[in-house]
Amino acid sequence: MQTTSAVRDQAPPAAQTSHPKGLYLLFATEMWERFSYYGMRAVLVLFLTKAMMMDKAFASKFYGGYTSLVYLTPLIGGYISDRYWGNRRSIITGGLLMAVGQFILFTSASFYGPADTHAFSHQLLYLGLGTMIIGNGFFKPNISSMVGTLYSATDSRKDAAYTIFYMGINLGSFLGNTVTSLVGDKDGQPEMFRWAFLACGIAMILGTIVFQWGKTKYLHTPEGVQVGETPVNSPGIKGIYALLPVLLVVVLGFLWLDSNKLPVIMPLLVVAALGIATMILSDKSLTSGDRQRVWVIFAVSFFVVFFWAAFEQAPASLTFFADEQMDRTIFGTELPASIFQNLNAIFVVLGAPLMAVLWTALGRRNAEPPSPYKMAIGLALLALGYVVMCFGVHTMVPGVKVSMFFLVALYFLHSMGELCLSPIGLSLVNKLAPLKFSSLLMAVWFLANATANYLAGFMSSLYPEAGKANPHLVGFEITGLYDFFMVFVVSAAVASLLLFLISGRLVRVMNTRD
Repeated sequence: MQTTSAVRDQAPPAAQTSHPKGLYLLFATEMWERFSYYGMRAVLVLFLTKAMMMDKAFASKFYGGYTSLVYLTPLIGGYISDRYWGNRRSIITGGLLMAVGQFILFTSASFYGPADTHAFSHQLLYLGLGTMIIGNGFFKPNISSMVGTLYSATDSRKDAAYTIFYMGINLGSFLGNTVTSLVGDKDGQPEMFRWAFLACGIAMILGTIVFQWGKTKYLHTPEGVQVGETPVNSPGIKGIYALLPVLLVVVLGFLWLDSNKLPVIMPLLVVAALGIATMILSDKSLTSGDRQRVWVIFAVSFFVVFFWAAFEQAPASLTFFADEQMDRTIFGTELPASIFQNLNAIFVVLGAPLMAVLWTALGRRNAEPPSPYKMAIGLALLALGYVVMCFGVHTMVPGVKVSMFFLVALYFLHSMGELCLSPIGLSLVNKLAPLKFSSLLMAVWFLANATANYLAGFMSSLYPEAGKANPHLVGFEITGLYDFFMVFVVSAAVASLLLFLISGRLVRVMNTRD
């Protein structure tokens, strides 16, 4: 039903130059959630190695398993939203679960120590991360897909809207990284990490309150119809709540098995990709054009894996590098290693408005490159960032730390690449996905992120350490940091070239009409 407030707040149908107010509500909600997620992530690997006494290789794989599950559960959350709950209920439930998870981590970090003497603390670590994984599964795909529902199908402002929304993500990342680095990663004191988790829990509560306050007033179509409500044909609502403990047990089982016994997450990712493709493409209500556009989503998602596997070295191997190999002193003060992850957020927040203006201006002149070409440019910039790092470590002298210039340059190039790939990809999925599977196909985008994050953890475990045997990757011996960073140069450059070569075909399929 169309409410009075929705009608009052809707933009006039005439000149739609400004964005709907609902975009800024989603911006604020996502900002606080990203404060929580990225703030915790900024110090997670350091907490694992310095407080929980895990070695770097194990901590990297553990981190990869956690972040991959964070991006895998949106498959479940997207499906439940489409069929049972709707976007709004899923976002509120997910936000509350993530807040609870952060408070459990705060408790774990209050009784930190190695696993053999502090088993309860490690059990709380798993429980806290598992709760956050489930919460993210309900929150993430639904808030992203809601952005597109605020606009008509032919509205040319969608790319700009997702870029603005993406700025909220990175503003939250900046705030979260800054706070947790200053209160948690402080002078190498492991007892300080708990305050980082507490701050993240409070931020998640704030984000949930903001969404609850404004959802009815601002989240509606240009015609004033409320969006994100419970589906009309929902089989039920309350029964899903009973499944939450079951989901938590399953997630904790996968996380524990993968980090302690045998790799089970990667096969799960493959099965999920095949299962979701079969589920969608076998739906008889889809037209031939719908199916072709779904294939485009899967194709670009494949290349996204290469981007994020290299990009997500930031909280793992690149943080190890900053902590041990980089001169972090500025004006006589040594900066926390984790705070350098803020560079990505700073560059994206500054660059997002300029990129939005650029795409809009090029669009008016019919000169804007199609989405697949933008994403290929993003991969090329990613490769170039690691080229800079190779220059920095190639002439590294033993005992002399590397200038922070090289890491700053890497984050700048990676941030520009991210702006060419991630918000554009989110918009592409929203534009190509059949309405019936909008949230589920948004979850496919996060499935690519899940695979990439798992690979990122595995790649970070190959980070070379003095006094340990050189790691190997498909027969290639990684003898030092130059070899390690060159792996990402080659993988990103090859992926960029291949995407450039097939982009023309993808664009033709995207423009196919039934």
